[in-house]
Amino acid sequence: MAKLKVSVLVSGSGSNLQALIDACADAAFPAEIVQVVSNVPDAYGLTRAEQAGIPTAIVNHKDFDGRESFEDALQKTIEGSGAEFVCLAGFMRLLTDGFVNHWTDRLINIHPSLLPAFKGLHIHERVIEFGARFSGCTVHFVRPAMDDGPIIVQAAVPVYGNDTPDDLAKRVLAEEHKIYPLALKLVAEGRTKVIDERVEIAGMDSPSIALNNPQS
Repeated sequence: MAKLKVSVLVSGSGSNLQALIDACADAAFPAEIVQVVSNVPDAYGLTRAEQAGIPTAIVNHKDFDGRESFEDALQKTIEGSGAEFVCLAGFMRLLTDGFVNHWTDRLINIHPSLLPAFKGLHIHERVIEFGARFSGCTVHFVRPAMDDGPIIVQAAVPVYGNDTPDDLAKRVLAEEHKIYPLALKLVAEGRTKVIDERVEIAGMDSPSIALNNPQS
């Protein structure tokens, strides 16, 4: 079976990109990263890709006069790589409906909360302020609304009474690095199907197949 060709979009350090790179290094993994694109010229994610021998491209949003022209260039760059699927890995640009709809069910994102709770930014601070007992992360198919879309995989972590936002962020990030490759694997194997905006996973009773035991 041919591997799923993936373009990964990054804006920063790319730790989730690294998790995907490491997973794809396994010859048995059903996807391959054919390109890493950044809108930030000095993003460390580009260095990670170059070190792994993955082609890179820069589409700097500051070089364009609007979101549509930026996304037109981004679209051409992705399609020029031969990518069939897109992973957002810390890509800090809101995408227009047109771009998202073009990639419907071929575009996934990872978010550091248990969606649909705590969408947006400053998540760990808000989780602690709210007094939530658990937090976590979510990989989902992207829809036009921010941090919205059918959930593929989630992982949960406890929130301790003495946690700082940095403490919680580190705990969540460790799980992000596990579930993003898992979600991509499930998609690349053809095991995911979106029905009525819910993800069904072949061979699984529940889409939440990467939940930690919060007591561990």
